[in-house]
Amino acid sequence: MSSVRPSQGRLYLLLLLVLLFWSFNYVAAKVALRDFPPLLLVAMRTALAGALILPVYFWRQGWDSEAWTWRELRILVPLGACGVAGNQLFFVVGLSRTSVAHTGIVNALGPLLVLLIAASIGQERLTARKVIGMAIAFGGIVVLQLAHVNGSRATLLGDFYVLLGALCFAAFTVFGKSVSLRRQGLTVNTIAYVSGALLLAPIILWDGPQFHFAAVSRLGWWSLLYMAAVSSLIAYLLYYHVLVRMPASRVSGLLYLQPVVATLMAIPLLAEPVNSGLLVGGSLTLAGVYVTGRSA
Repeated sequence: MSSVRPSQGRLYLLLLLVLLFWSFNYVAAKVALRDFPPLLLVAMRTALAGALILPVYFWRQGWDSEAWTWRELRILVPLGACGVAGNQLFFVVGLSRTSVAHTGIVNALGPLLVLLIAASIGQERLTARKVIGMAIAFGGIVVLQLAHVNGSRATLLGDFYVLLGALCFAAFTVFGKSVSLRRQGLTVNTIAYVSGALLLAPIILWDGPQFHFAAVSRLGWWSLLYMAAVSSLIAYLLYYHVLVRMPASRVSGLLYLQPVVATLMAIPLLAEPVNSGLLVGGSLTLAGVYVTGRSA
């Protein structure tokens, strides 16, 4: 008889859906980039996500007047600019210049960046095991960059942009921690998405009138909708539903598979190449992140 209770099995099923939703987002973004320029895609995705999350916020929590005071907004708006606008901007621009596999692996450095920022302000403590884990992970990234071969769709500049996006989200995670202790995650993310949408709105106003929307394929529109509705809203709600009912270590442990799943999706769907450098570098990076995350 299985030792996993039915309720736990349901939670693992929801977590598996989150993993699949977020992994497929890499593929959807690549497809959308065939029709949309990167900056316009980021702005439209963020605006649509902000419009979709607002009714969910009011339905789940109603109007939290204290959260929309200047005292909170002066913290949350910059966080939104960094964690949503900055993160999505660098993610999409980076993905337009590199492969899904590289994007997933570089993004896997997120927990390490969170640790480094948190340690620099005294929230976390670095241990020898954590430092070793980080060294292994960054060694994997070095292997990844040294292993570029002809025909690869990955570039150093693209990987660097993705790293900047991961850094923005890491900063959002660390500096938003104190606010998240006072406000629910849905409130923090709603303000973040709305402020990010407002910040990126000038891109739509500037590029929109010059862009030929009628030329966008049906698949391009569906990809944009997926990025905004599924990966930004539905997956987020499922993730936090599981997170409050399971230990964070178990949740994050399964999500370490995201780069692997994203790569496995991209190989048949986008015909992305695989080489030994990708396999070795990716394995080292994921192993380093895992060692760091499991360190005491």
